[in-house]
Amino acid sequence: MEYHLSTPLQMEDILRLNICDVVYITGTILTARDEAHARILEMTQKGEKLPFDLEGAVIYHCGPLMQKREGRWKAIAAGPTTSSRMSAMTPQLLEKHNVLALIGKGGMTNVTGSLRNRCVYLAFTGGCGALAAGNIKNVREVHWPDLGMPEAVWELEVENFGPLIVGIDAKGNDLFSEIEEKAAKVFSGLR
Repeated sequence: MEYHLSTPLQMEDILRLNICDVVYITGTILTARDEAHARILEMTQKGEKLPFDLEGAVIYHCGPLMQKREGRWKAIAAGPTTSSRMSAMTPQLLEKHNVLALIGKGGMTNVTGSLRNRCVYLAFTGGCGALAAGNIKNVREVHWPDLGMPEAVWELEVENFGPLIVGIDAKGNDLFSEIEEKAAKVFSGLR
């Protein structure tokens, strides 16, 4: 199935998604990599208010290449980064914040249970930085620029951002684990 979703997402949006569905997102998404995740968790633990809203949010595991033109930021490339690097921080992030979708590359390890009835993981094909940048209509704001361009949180307005493939759905199905299991069976039969 193909779905066109708008942010902020609602729980009913993600509960209807199944692995292998194709999703396009319109609205606001936030980039966040390792250091941004760590800062979000640190501020949350201290009870400090975040400078952006995570209610119904979509977090994109991305370190974009941005350029300032006429006083405004423009995305030059914004391809996904390897999501498994954020796997260890994801359960705690989802416990504290109502993030409903994660976008990234390559799947995530040991998060399927944390996503159940709470969040989906949407896979974006690696190497699509220019395609992704083309779907970014506006850079609304940059948060935490002290972390550096790739690690800062970029608030992006997107239109038909995708195609994204549901890699882990909110029902506990994990496309990446299923593929690994099938590959292991095929490989073991070759010995």
